Formats: sequence, C-alpha cells, structure tokens
Amino acid sequence: MKVFYSDTFVLELPEDHRFPMRKYSMLRERVEAAGIAGPGEMMIPEPVTDAQILRAHEAGYLERVVTGTTTRKEQRRIGFPWSPEMVERSRRASGGTLGACRAALSEGYAANIAGGTHHALSYRGEGFCIFNDAPISIRALQDEGLVGRAVILDTDVHQGNGTAEILAGDGSVFTFSMHGAKNFPFRKEKSDLDVELSDGADDAEFLSSLEDGLEKAFAGSRSGEPGGAEIALFLAGADPFEGDRLGRLNVTKPALAERDRLVLEGCRERGLPVAVVMAGGYADEIHHTVDVHFQTVRRAAAMHAERKGQHKQDRQTERKRDTVHG
Repeated sequence: MKVFYSDTFVLELPEDHRFPMRKYSMLRERVEAAGIAGPGEMMIPEPVTDAQILRAHEAGYLERVVTGTTTRKEQRRIGFPWSPEMVERSRRASGGTLGACRAALSEGYAANIAGGTHHALSYRGEGFCIFNDAPISIRALQDEGLVGRAVILDTDVHQGNGTAEILAGDGSVFTFSMHGAKNFPFRKEKSDLDVELSDGADDAEFLSSLEDGLEKAFAGSRSGEPGGAEIALFLAGADPFEGDRLGRLNVTKPALAERDRLVLEGCRERGLPVAVVMAGGYADEIHHTVDVHFQTVRRAAAMHAERKGQHKQDRQTERKRDTVHG
C-alpha cells in the first residue's frame, strides 16, 4: 500500500511545546518496520501549489502565510511559530493527502501519515492547522476530472470546523464529523452531518454513535450509488483515546480498532476507495498515540492486500476461462 510521509521536513518547536511533532517520525518507523509499504511505496509527497490551495483558501490568507506576515493573533490561533519550514511542511502534508487520494483511486486504499488539518478555515488557520488538506485534495481531484463527488468521514475528537466552513453549500462533498460536544473548537461550524459525543463517552457510546452516523453519511453522500460519492477521506484521529490529554473521552484502543473496521469495511461494501489521514493525537505517553495511528494504517493495508489478492485471483480465473473457450 502506498504511504506518504512528510516528517523529514522538520518544523522546530520549543521543547515545552504541546504539539507532539515526534509522533510522525515514530509512526513512519513503525510502518517501515512492519513492511506495510512495498518497495518504492513509502513516498515523500509533492507540495501542493498555490493554485491548489486557492481552491480552498482565500488569497489574502495564503499570501500572509507564505510571506510570514500573519498577525500575532493569527499565529496564536495556529499555535506554531511562523517559519519557512512551517509553510513547506504544511504544503507537503496536504500534498500527502492528495497523493493518497490519487493512489486510492487506482488501488483502493492509501495513507498519508500526516494530514487531517481540519481546523484551517478558508480565511485563517487554527488548532495547529495551516492549510486544510481534505478540501484542497478533493477540489484538485475534481479539477483533474478524477472524481465528481466525495465524502469526508472525520472521527477526530475535535469538530472539523474548517472543513465544514470551506465546503458549506458544496453539494459535491458530504462532510461528516463525529466529535466531543463540549470540546474544541468552542464555536462549531455546521457540517452536513455532525454527531456530538458527551464528555466521558465510553466505547459503547462511541461505537453506536459511529455506526448510526456512518449509515447516515453513506446515505447522504449516496455512496455506492450512481452519481454518488466516488472517494472517501477518513480522518482517523487518535485523540478519542482514553489516555489523550485533549480528548475528554473514555475510548479504548480496541474500540478505536473497531472504528477503523467499521469505516473501512463500510467503504468497501459501497465500492469507495479510501484515503486515510491521521489528524490529531495528544496522549501524555506519545507511544499510545502512535499505537492508535499505526493500527489504523495496518487495517487499511490488510484490506489493500485482500483487494490485491482478490484481483489477482480474478485475473487467474479469467485466464483459465479464456484458455477453455479458446
């Protein structure tokens, strides 16, 4: 399975910074050690271009980010100090999602072990998000004529407010966000479908809410139907985990593995290619965050292998049939 990574584009942060930047290199190392990607399938993405970014973000905002002229208030909202490295890393992270989408369209499944920057609105960044990779990627695919419609399945514990704002009124993309009702952002936007969880929600509430929400999202996006969604973007946040310091939920790793199964198998049943992106994760012990992200990538890779095996078997059957009839 193709896996895109951008942790080699280093964004230096103060030692006491609360964003766990190290999780990306740790996750890449786990993925490499597990042999999830074949030879040549661990890929550094191309950066998204200004033209691609401008399909989701305002020109003035892009210019301020690129030139380093964002205001102090804007930088506080983003949560990172400005630097050229911040800009390049942000371009590459979005490029990883676009690369994963293109790969998924041809191979069924792919992953970006970054991305999920769903708090970036059209006119500003916030919550460690500068450019919003999901709408940037979908609109690039649409511009290239690769898809007409898409569905975003966002299971990060924080609402995808930027995604909802950018794609409001866009009937070609169905936005689903399942998140903590009282968690950040405290001013929510309106997704096509928002499912809110109470503080302290456990495995049972989390999974039952997800099952119900997925059914509605698949129906609302007409997934698997003519003229319906042709690709899914799965934001597989690690922050619903019970040990996450920003999550406020009580969801275990096995329940998050079940989340992955429900999302990925639901997409498979409807013939939807899936691009998996990581989104948030802030456990006090960083290896827990990496564990959750890794099990998502591993599940997607297993389903990719099953698909590949089935296609190989189908081709062998066709060759035997052609031999018999020849």
